[in-house]
Amino acid sequence: MPDAEDVRRVALSLPETTEKIAWSMPTFRVAGKMFATLPENETSLAVRCPKVERDELVLAEPEKFWIAGHEAQFAWVRVRLAALEDEAELHDILADSWRQAAPTRLLEAHPRLGVPAPAD
Repeated sequence: MPDAEDVRRVALSLPETTEKIAWSMPTFRVAGKMFATLPENETSLAVRCPKVERDELVLAEPEKFWIAGHEAQFAWVRVRLAALEDEAELHDILADSWRQAAPTRLLEAHPRLGVPAPAD
């Protein structure tokens, strides 16, 4: 089960990512745009997620994903770290959020970043 230190390590391994404390919690940004936070005493992760996909995630895996009330109108979803299968899943989630926030120049420089590995 990944923890907050795994989140930090994986997030900061993504190109041009920085960590900044905001709202009394760690946040992770690419080129100044936030793509992840560590709320709830660092037991969960908040990431960017298109609303349609977010709703599907929450319905499919409510033990893993949920929508915080104050974020309902935004394209963010919460992820319970204890419910993640492994670090690979954490990486896929963070990389997907990173791609939504990253500028075009970084997306072009790292076209495969965040694309899940093909299933065997």
